[in-house]
Amino acid sequence: MPESQENRGNGQGKVYLVGAGPGDPGLITVKGLEALRTADAIVYDRLASPRLLAEARPNAEMYDAGKGRDDHHMTQSEINDLLIELGLSGKSVCRLKGGDPFVFGRGGEEALELAAAGIEWEVVPGISSVIAAPAYAGIPVTQRGMSTSLTVVTGSEDPNKPDSSINWDALAGLSGTIVFVMGWNGMNDIVDALVSRGVPDDRPAALVQWGTTAKQRTVTGPISEIVGKGVEAGIGAPVALVIGEVAGMRDALAWFDNRPLFGKKVLVTRARSQASRLVKKLEDLGAEVFEYPAIEIVPASDPSALDEALRNISNYDWVMLTSSNAVRGLTDRMRATGIDTRAFAHLQFGVVGPSTARALSAEGINADAMPDQYVASAMLDLLKRDGIVPGRVLFPRSDIGGEALTIGLRELGSQVDEVIAYSTRIPPDTGDLARDAYEEGIDFTTFTSSSTVKNLVGLLGGSPDLINTSKTVIIGPVTAETAVELGVNIDIQAAEQSIDGLVAAITSLVSGT
Repeated sequence: MPESQENRGNGQGKVYLVGAGPGDPGLITVKGLEALRTADAIVYDRLASPRLLAEARPNAEMYDAGKGRDDHHMTQSEINDLLIELGLSGKSVCRLKGGDPFVFGRGGEEALELAAAGIEWEVVPGISSVIAAPAYAGIPVTQRGMSTSLTVVTGSEDPNKPDSSINWDALAGLSGTIVFVMGWNGMNDIVDALVSRGVPDDRPAALVQWGTTAKQRTVTGPISEIVGKGVEAGIGAPVALVIGEVAGMRDALAWFDNRPLFGKKVLVTRARSQASRLVKKLEDLGAEVFEYPAIEIVPASDPSALDEALRNISNYDWVMLTSSNAVRGLTDRMRATGIDTRAFAHLQFGVVGPSTARALSAEGINADAMPDQYVASAMLDLLKRDGIVPGRVLFPRSDIGGEALTIGLRELGSQVDEVIAYSTRIPPDTGDLARDAYEEGIDFTTFTSSSTVKNLVGLLGGSPDLINTSKTVIIGPVTAETAVELGVNIDIQAAEQSIDGLVAAITSLVSGT
């Protein structure tokens, strides 16, 4: 397992040449992810997913190497020098490269420089776009009875130059699959070179742009027409050209871009610590997700009231929890004060929402009461219906929590102690990032709480106009009420006030059902 410098303890640096895969952050290898998570410094290329960069240690040094065709934040020589400098300083370095470091990735050059400098290095292979892009387009690069070979060629070499290192005659004579990468600018010349050397002009071909990402686009057709079809469709770099009979299998095997939310851009405003489940569900359905949280969950600035309540937990009859954050805030302070769950044995727990129930269950505690609707008023209705009057109630909540549940419990005859279990704050960079995203085009904006609505509107200058350029999906009535007050158009409210309900609402808007 890769180790950071603080764990290595020998004062020697090491550079890991890590293949990040072609775009889908889920395609990085387990070993590559370990190297990324433990690195003291990360040097990354333009194709590295922001989702992967978020896996870095909070204090990791980050270096943007750029390396686009026309956007070189750093030259290759500068990158080599930086890797050597970081290695000599004793750091564990993750050199994060798109695809595989040794497949047209110049990883070999970097390894040679590191070796010459006497710096320990290791390559962590990655999944190359050569196989991944066709696979996500529904094209197997080999197929029994159809293609038994795969030839990979750089498309950046001019086929017309007299000293080409590519044997174009031999290439044209192959019967298997040929994949060209990095060749969009010279694609006409590539096709002409092959057809002029005997490749049948009706041989199936495909162009796959931005393979394995939500921006993926694929066009198919005979090789003689494939470039024209690509231009007509607006295809551009980065793109892979697949030539061979297997390209004709896409019609039967297309899967990635047939998912219900494919290509839709969804802005998620939920706190990043809570958003993973929502993000995964949306991405699994094909959406391109923009995580720009309008709220951030942090520990309570002054936990003394909660600590005091926990020390006197025997005095309470019920604990009311309205969010998974409240569960975490409660149990974190429980552990910090040396109290374990045995102290809760006499208590009954009321929870609002299945996510709250799941968070509580993870601590070994089952909820005693949970209403069918995931709002505080439904909890009061449940208690009234069952004739339950909680005696003394501990209610851990956020610093901006509403008073409806407290007021309702007191009206029932309960004694309620409200304590702050966690605090919220507004991430500083969300406004600018969200503004840029809206200007590029967002299809759906999701709101999971009143706070996310208030905060995002505030971050966008107090106006809902940019938000209203997208369709707005609201998790529940309280959030909807806030949205209306602030002028945010509501396109749909989730039938079930949960992450699953939110995703179902988006899917229904797309499908028109």
